[in-house]
Amino acid sequence: MLLLVDLSAAALALCLAFSNTTESTSWTTVAWYLPIVLALSAITLHGLGLNRVKLNTFGMDEVAKVVVVAVVVSGIGYGVTKVFGPSYFTVETMVEFGALFAFLSVGSRFLMLRIVERIYASQMPRKQVLIYGAGQTGQQMAAALQTDDEFKAFGFVDDDPGLLKLTILGLKVHSPKRIASIVRRNRIDRVVLAMPSANQAVRLRIGKRLSGLNCEVLALPSFADIVLRGEEVTAAAPIKLDSLLGRDAVENELPQTEGTYRDHRILVTGAGGSIGGELCRQIARCRPKELVLVDHSEFALYKVASELKQENPGLRMTAVLGSIEHPELMREILIKHQIEVVFHAAAYKHVNLVEANAFEGVRNNVIGTRVLAEEARLARVDRFILVSTDKAVRPSSMMGSTKRMAELVIQDLAKRSEHTKFSMVRFGNVLGSSGSVIPLFQQQIRDLGPVTVTHPEVTRYFMTIDEAVRLVLLAGSFSRGGDVFVLDMGEPVSIYEMARKMIEAAGHSIRDEDNPGGDIAISFTGLQTGEKMHEELLIGSDMLTTPHPKIMRAQEKMLSELQVASALQDLRRAIEARDLPLLTATLQRYVENEETEVAALTSPKTPALSVVGES
Repeated sequence: MLLLVDLSAAALALCLAFSNTTESTSWTTVAWYLPIVLALSAITLHGLGLNRVKLNTFGMDEVAKVVVVAVVVSGIGYGVTKVFGPSYFTVETMVEFGALFAFLSVGSRFLMLRIVERIYASQMPRKQVLIYGAGQTGQQMAAALQTDDEFKAFGFVDDDPGLLKLTILGLKVHSPKRIASIVRRNRIDRVVLAMPSANQAVRLRIGKRLSGLNCEVLALPSFADIVLRGEEVTAAAPIKLDSLLGRDAVENELPQTEGTYRDHRILVTGAGGSIGGELCRQIARCRPKELVLVDHSEFALYKVASELKQENPGLRMTAVLGSIEHPELMREILIKHQIEVVFHAAAYKHVNLVEANAFEGVRNNVIGTRVLAEEARLARVDRFILVSTDKAVRPSSMMGSTKRMAELVIQDLAKRSEHTKFSMVRFGNVLGSSGSVIPLFQQQIRDLGPVTVTHPEVTRYFMTIDEAVRLVLLAGSFSRGGDVFVLDMGEPVSIYEMARKMIEAAGHSIRDEDNPGGDIAISFTGLQTGEKMHEELLIGSDMLTTPHPKIMRAQEKMLSELQVASALQDLRRAIEARDLPLLTATLQRYVENEETEVAALTSPKTPALSVVGES
């Protein structure tokens, strides 16, 4: 196609040049010489490869080649006319032919490119990119986007007053003061910071200033850095969560559970949460007969249900909006859907929020668990697995006390159940879960600090969300009734060292006494009400083995049926009367506590929020 266009341009250029420079009207001479000119043009064009250059990559190098073709064809063509006798083609004719051919060849390509771009733009609109920085990296990016099908560069923004109002690569350079109006008026989708010479702190400050513009803000290293120092450039990428464990992740060592849950009817409470949502995803891959999701958050339930439908089109799934505290709803769900397995992940888990809202914490975590578990026993569900936390071990917080009380309720039902196998899974903090310390640190690092840690010596057990969910699924297959399963989580992790790793992984230096010029400081806020310096996973020392070496079964003291009934009665009475002293006294009486501060449970003051102690 391009070769035919160029040959047509050569023929038209020859005719125009002949008519403009000669007085003779004999076109037979043109007809005689035209095949020679076209043959010379075809050979030269093909030899230089101009017919194989894509329209959107046609640049100055290709324009120079067109000029070479024009000169070669004009020179040889003029020589041929001299050799074969009287010539009606003068030097002026051939010079004009060369100029016209170059103009028509280059012009036709740019015209075709614009037509093709208009056709593509009408069918697939490209996203607008505003480049912050009109230097070498910004210009390289703008040139790269000229050939991109998804994005196109709108223009540049630069702090240098000398560049303002200039046009570079066909794009205008704007003042940073106008960036907000440019983004709004032109519907900019992304702003790219093309300033690799600026330090990380400068780029993050600019990114923070642009964060309210409702468009993505990205930072771009120089192309030289990508090619020559690829490892250093990628070193500032977000840290991998499993690198913070202080041990090797074990999800690959855990056996598959697909066969255990295939063709079963399964209920997951708290399905909109981090653990509940991941449980639903992994159970869906096991191909259950039916999966029922329960959550009292409409948005969270809608989000996880939509995701599951999209990823598992053949999954039979029901999303139920409601609370586990309602026995009539739980009874209807269990009977109507003939549930065989229940994963109970619904709970209020944020330490300080539950501390400040003790009645609702007990109502949901303890009374709600009792309601669901009792209805599951009456409906003769095969298996019931409670998701618990290391904060239930000798708890010092209201949240930990409610979770331990929930464990005691399940252990009591396990003793009296004739059909349903009740079990519990206890693990530490889950990396990246909602409200955990990792998202908080990530946000604080994006804001250039300070990163807040409660105490330099505080430690926590951590596990990946995949480890946590696989452990819960395995517990269901190992359960014999009344079991407390614990994962061998290795050594606890220092929160202070975790903060240091995350700051350095983000490409920043730590600002402290030894390095006062660092980027981000770590500040210590002190332990909040109900928080421990170190968490535990076991109440006693008696451990039993399981079919897997990384999973242990704890053997712990239980309450009698009479004690559990008395505790639940007192807790219900305390909630109805809003009697906080009775609520805390009941929990202290029945839950194993060590070094529990009475004031921590009875203080009416609302503590400041902190997430270091959250599970």
